[in-house]
Amino acid sequence: MVTSDGPAAGFPDPTHDRPAFRAAMRLRRRALAAAQPDAGDRLAAHLERLPPAASIAVYRAIGSEIDPQPLAVALAARGRSLCLPVVVARDAPLLFRRWGPGDVLEADAAGCPAPLPLAEVIRPDLILVPLLAFDARGGRLGQGGGFYDRTLDGLRRHPSPPGFIGLAFAGQEIAAVPMASHDQRLDGVLTESGYRAFP
Repeated sequence: MVTSDGPAAGFPDPTHDRPAFRAAMRLRRRALAAAQPDAGDRLAAHLERLPPAASIAVYRAIGSEIDPQPLAVALAARGRSLCLPVVVARDAPLLFRRWGPGDVLEADAAGCPAPLPLAEVIRPDLILVPLLAFDARGGRLGQGGGFYDRTLDGLRRHPSPPGFIGLAFAGQEIAAVPMASHDQRLDGVLTESGYRAFP
């Protein structure tokens, strides 16, 4: 639900208390997840609207993040090469290691499920990312670790940069996400309601 007055009406001002704003957005996402347990399946139903890509980075849902597993299974069935992000150090860009549904995973440096170290490192054509909130200009509020922002900052200097697509519940949209100079904007967002590209 898009709010009309400020980034998120009734929530803490993110310019003064960003941690409290993130906490409020987590509560909103948790409520959306509880109300829509089939959102991951509905997300996958719109996969044909994603930008074309041979290799796609997905993620393993943690907590109330919208679950991309049904989407990953459908993409793999269509011959797409999949990978998962891997945190190798707290202040380093992410690596992307080849992965397929059912592959064995282990915790990376941030404790997130990741492919084993022997898995091939690849550069995806499309990166699908979780988020806490997004807006109609491609603004994205992440968890606060900065991993995707650091990673995209480097990848977007490449002559053929990957697409950067958010996966979210439609209700995570807000009027305006406050963006810092290092924050990376989304090229589009895929929700249980469909896909939308941003300018």
